[in-house]
Amino acid sequence: MIVSASYRTDIPAFYGEWFRRRLAEGVARVANPYGGQPYEVPLRGPGCDGFVFWTRNIAPFRDALAEVAAHDLPFVVHATITGYPRALETSVTDAERSIEMLRWLADTYGPRAAVWRYDTVLITSLTPPAWHRETFARLARALSGTTDEAVLSFAQIYAKTRRNLMIAAERHGFSWEDPVEETKIALLYDLAGIAAEHNLSATLCSQPELLSSGLAPARCIDAQRLSDVAGEAIASKTKGNRPGCLCAESRDIGAYDTCPHGCVYCYAVRRPELAKRYYRAHNPDAPMLAQGCKEKTLHE
Repeated sequence: MIVSASYRTDIPAFYGEWFRRRLAEGVARVANPYGGQPYEVPLRGPGCDGFVFWTRNIAPFRDALAEVAAHDLPFVVHATITGYPRALETSVTDAERSIEMLRWLADTYGPRAAVWRYDTVLITSLTPPAWHRETFARLARALSGTTDEAVLSFAQIYAKTRRNLMIAAERHGFSWEDPVEETKIALLYDLAGIAAEHNLSATLCSQPELLSSGLAPARCIDAQRLSDVAGEAIASKTKGNRPGCLCAESRDIGAYDTCPHGCVYCYAVRRPELAKRYYRAHNPDAPMLAQGCKEKTLHE
């Protein structure tokens, strides 16, 4: 089984020590986010085929990656780099530093281990379509030769996302919109063309209705890419977690409402202040990432 760490939170940026302790033990416990029983996920041995890591900042996780490699476990890192203003991403690592770290990753573990994510694409008065074209071109130019894929997706406006966007817009004085489909397709078409100019394959995550020329469906949990890194075939069936998702079957070891990056468009955090409290209450010795956090934060 492929282990995802994690599309629910940023384990490399904030919970690296917890991951290292779980790796040493060989197993992590995970709370079912939909109210089911907790379950265990093997992190070593025959039950673990490798890892897909998701992060805004790989720097604190370098030692953990070395430990994963020492166990002969392949991994792929999805690094999100957008260059957004601080009003939209309050605590995210500077784009230039993130580019530097993705280059380090590719130099150390090979370019197939590195994937650039330019998502979520959010249209605001601070980031209109022209801003995205210019910023994406700058980032693509800097990352050319470091990775071969740029993953794109437009913001999904859930109820919690809308609430957080409205609060941030009032606080920082910007406006935002969820554009019509034609506008999204036009911008994605342009970004795909820019990616191709810099030898990057542009893929689109779980939004098949927005696919256009130059864009391929993304396979974020990509068994073939992980096989390339491993140097041997990793068999896994396609089992997406939402309509249009082409990811290989995996088990995620993260927890929602625990990432304190403060991205206003985040689907995984109900309230940014809650995530910060969870992070402060985190215990790296706990077998489950968010174990005990809810109870502790209720008394703050």
